[in-house]
Amino acid sequence: QVQLVESGGGLVQPGGFLRLSCAASGSIVSINVMGWYRQAPGKQRELVATITSGGSTNYADSVKGRFTISRDNAKNTVYLQMNSLIPEDTAVYYCNANLRRLGVPWSSNYWGQGTQVTVSS
Repeated sequence: QVQLVESGGGLVQPGGFLRLSCAASGSIVSINVMGWYRQAPGKQRELVATITSGGSTNYADSVKGRFTISRDNAKNTVYLQMNSLIPEDTAVYYCNANLRRLGVPWSSNYWGQGTQVTVSS
């Protein structure tokens, strides 16, 4: 069994900041890519940022320069530092991990339960 547990969402004013965390636990052999996605009401889920086990990062154009993704491989944890937040960032943010479980020879995608981020004055 694998679990991804997110934390750090909440309500923040425009221009403010939040830091999201996501910890993966369970019978994990290795984690390849970890990332954050978001889904606003009435919209499809979209990629926010990803990071490989080696530290290579990828960002959606809409968050470049404002958000920073990082990870602690020893803790199986990924973070998303979100600065200069705008109302358009309001969404449920989901953690994703592509990982290999003990006893399973292939990697699979796992999702967290989501955490709400609301940017409003």
